[in-house]
Formats: sequence, C-alpha cells, structure tokens
Amino acid sequence: MNENGKVVPQEVKGWNWGAFMFNWIWGIANKTYLPLLIFIPVLNIVWAFIVGFKGNEWAWQKGNYKDVETFKAVQKTWNIAGIVKFIAYIIFIIIYFIIFIAIFAGSTSSYTY
Repeated sequence: MNENGKVVPQEVKGWNWGAFMFNWIWGIANKTYLPLLIFIPVLNIVWAFIVGFKGNEWAWQKGNYKDVETFKAVQKTWNIAGIVKFIAYIIFIIIYFIIFIAIFAGSTSSYTY
C-alpha cells in the first residue's frame, strides 16, 4: 500500500521491460517520476534495474486503472517495445564487436607480397 492507500495486486508485480528500457519516458507517461533519477550519473546503472523491477507497482499506484486486465493491456505495449529495444541493443553490440574484432585482426596481420 502506498500513500494513496492503493494496494498493489500480486498479478501486477513483476518485471517491466518498458520501464527498464524506456525508464524516464515510461515514468512520465505513467505519472511516476522516480524513474527520472536515471539522470544521476553512476546511480543510473543500478536505477534502470530498480525501475524495471518496481515499475509496475509504481504505475499501478499512480494510475487510475479500472482493473488488472486494463493495466496489463497498457503495460503489454510497453513491454513489447522494451523487449524489441533490448534485442536491438544486443544485436548492435554483437555487430559492433564483430566489426571491432575484424578491424583489429586485419590491422595486426602481416601481409607478404
């Protein structure tokens, strides 16, 4: 229960990919402003995980959802977008390292003509 007296249903609790990947944007859209702490250097690394873990609870407490199903439908869109962004980042990192290794390997090999 929070200061508004809203009890967070057990079905609402859990990881939120949208809150994790879009932290401050997600926070503003869901009227919960704790994700704005992501702008504090060094803390932001840990805070992104806290927002992903606690985001659903914060959004439930600040929102005016008529039921859990409505809440889940709204957050499902955020979750899908967050997962897509996460996968895109992973693919980008893999491609980056492949290119880096290829350039490094090419620059260190000896050429004989």
